[in-house]
Amino acid sequence: MSESILDMVHETASALHEAGHLPDTTMKEFDALCLPPVQEYTAEQIQLIRQKAKVSQAVFAAYLNVSKSTVQKWEQGDKKPNGPSLKLLNLVSEKGLAILL
Repeated sequence: MSESILDMVHETASALHEAGHLPDTTMKEFDALCLPPVQEYTAEQIQLIRQKAKVSQAVFAAYLNVSKSTVQKWEQGDKKPNGPSLKLLNLVSEKGLAILL
């Protein structure tokens, strides 16, 4: 069985919520606890994500709402993405740029 204990607890909480035995606020807390971890990327991985999307640094930056120089610094390893930028990179890595349209 590949399902984690946290997944099973979340599934149980969802069933209790659907049955009306768990308040919305408590269910939202369970949802937040069960979010997948945000992956961090190396400079090379960020460049590969962009290249896979077949866009320039300027276009990639526009999609992520950052400057072109920020993308350049990420790809050179001079700076690391964090916060919302890192979350967006995770989404783009998993689902492609179309997720941001």
